[in-house]
Amino acid sequence: MMTANETVVDVSQDWLLAGDVQQRFMQGHGRVIDSLDYSARCRQAQAIGGDCYDFLPLGDGRMGFAIGDASGKGLAAALMIANVQSSLRTAAIFAGNDLPAFFAIVNRQAYASSLADRFATLFFGVFDGITRTLRYVNAGHNPPIVVEHDGPVSSLEKGGAPIGMFPDSRYEEGSVELQPGSCVIAYTDGVVEASNRRGESWGMEGLLQAACAGVSGRLNAEAIVHTIFNSMDDFSEGKQSDDATLAVLQVS
Repeated sequence: MMTANETVVDVSQDWLLAGDVQQRFMQGHGRVIDSLDYSARCRQAQAIGGDCYDFLPLGDGRMGFAIGDASGKGLAAALMIANVQSSLRTAAIFAGNDLPAFFAIVNRQAYASSLADRFATLFFGVFDGITRTLRYVNAGHNPPIVVEHDGPVSSLEKGGAPIGMFPDSRYEEGSVELQPGSCVIAYTDGVVEASNRRGESWGMEGLLQAACAGVSGRLNAEAIVHTIFNSMDDFSEGKQSDDATLAVLQVS
């Protein structure tokens, strides 16, 4: 007969294995088109969590990328975001270039298979390496920022409601032309809501300072991810209470 201690060990191992599977489901960094370097990191607050990112080579010099954050924490959030990410990958194959239709498919699937109080914010963009244009939809997610070498910063806000919140949400597509040296920095709220021992939040100001330092220093995408996480951890003294995810696209 299994003892209580053995049960605890087995459960802990299951969570660690689930966390490993979740991390493997995210596709990390590299260069599949000549004009784009990219990297990301997802650091969950527990063994498993509700954040995700993804990079999807789409052919014809195009790269899709996503970042998402499910409501809640732990196992329920992990199941929700896994559902969204799986639907996203399937829709990317069948929805073609129609991003609003793409999001409508993902939203209906999430709404039909989730509890009433569960939803996820999601940003998905498609970068065209030939035109250096990023087309995107933002479903209630923290707006990614576009940082230029010379200082201007813009945000990517067009979209609609979070995924799974309403059955028939409609989405609007945005588009931005990116210049060589531009960086798109996408993040979840666990990044900007990191706090120190005095209860102060790192906030958008902290993220912008770290991001601009990395871009102006002409660091590559992976180094910018490390720079931002290191700056956030210095501020919070390593304390983390929420999942934190960052994805960086750097145009060359």
